[in-house]
Amino acid sequence: MIPIKPAGSKSFDALDHAEPARVAMAYLKPGALNLTALPPLSLYVHFPWCVKKCPYCDFNSHEAVGGFPEEDYLAALRADLEMALPLIWGRKLHTIFIGGGTPTLLSAAGLDRLMSDIRTLMPFDPGIEVTMEANPGTFEVEKFKSYRGSGINRLSIGIQSFDARHLQALGRIHDGDEARRAVEIAQANFDNFNLDLMYALPSQTLAEAQRDVQTAIACAPPHLSLYHLTLEPNTYFAKYPPPVPDDDASADMQEMVEDETQAAGYRHYEVSAYAKPNRQARHNMNYWQFGDYLGIGAGAHSKLSFPHRVMRQARYRQPKEYMERMRQGNPVQEEREITRGELGFEFMLNAMRLIDGIEVNLFMERTGMPLNVIERALNEAESKGLLYRDHMILKPTELGRRFLNDLQGLFLSEG
Repeated sequence: MIPIKPAGSKSFDALDHAEPARVAMAYLKPGALNLTALPPLSLYVHFPWCVKKCPYCDFNSHEAVGGFPEEDYLAALRADLEMALPLIWGRKLHTIFIGGGTPTLLSAAGLDRLMSDIRTLMPFDPGIEVTMEANPGTFEVEKFKSYRGSGINRLSIGIQSFDARHLQALGRIHDGDEARRAVEIAQANFDNFNLDLMYALPSQTLAEAQRDVQTAIACAPPHLSLYHLTLEPNTYFAKYPPPVPDDDASADMQEMVEDETQAAGYRHYEVSAYAKPNRQARHNMNYWQFGDYLGIGAGAHSKLSFPHRVMRQARYRQPKEYMERMRQGNPVQEEREITRGELGFEFMLNAMRLIDGIEVNLFMERTGMPLNVIERALNEAESKGLLYRDHMILKPTELGRRFLNDLQGLFLSEG
């Protein structure tokens, strides 16, 4: 276990909450923006431990060597949420996402405590979506029944592949049989779940990728997330690149994904997301529509709106440091106001991931600025055939979806 309570340190229940209140008052002062309404609010809870660090993973995750301090971390999460309350007074949660790491390492009692703490401190929308990430290597029938009873109503299962060879290459701790068993447990306890799958894996053929997609579809998940493997900086794969399919082979796999999902009744609604009717991921949709989210836990990020400004926060990444900083009453490592020049880019960076784009009025509602602040970039994107727009919507064209980075980059120069 990680020693996290040095002699003489302050306990979580003795924290001074005056500073967050002063911060909240500062953000409520008049400013450069004029938001007519605050967007929906989501909560992201980060669990930073996993059994094993995957070679492609660039998330804030740490191997739980010798276990992890569950009770102390849960206490820190509650204190973190309590301290953030002045920033979100009067607002209710529309979605919750518990991610990691591998949050299903939490005990049934630990997850129940977490959900009880959140429910005690924050009002819930009656139809709240509560998602928990799950690793097939950590599925236990009784524990997942308990998770469901504690309020989790959606699972996101990190299958990645059903092929044992590819799972081994990805460093996953489960095999194909465990992946199928995990889906069976999810089907028995949840009517809403997502399967994460990756393609363009090391030495993967088109036929193997197709077999993975067809196997996932046969499980009848309401939602599929299908990601192209990318070699992210600061990962093992970036340092030691595996033999991955070339661009032509990857394009063939993407086309196959489109064909298979469409034939099975899934609608491609975001770059990597496919859903049955009315089964879109509401939490992720809030991100893509530039909604608000409070992030608690090690390394969690927040984006919060006020009538005259939008701010971002980032908490300390290392679990031990995060808990110690939380005990001292300041888990936030970075906090800043988003400038007017950045807002247009950040909005379009998210919105252009959506196949149907967004309604024009949403830009003003979420940024507090008129659309003409990005007029030059809109005109350039339209002239290049990357963007379609009329008086109602803004959305990427097929060419814009294919060259999404180029489309998004046009709005960066507006800042």
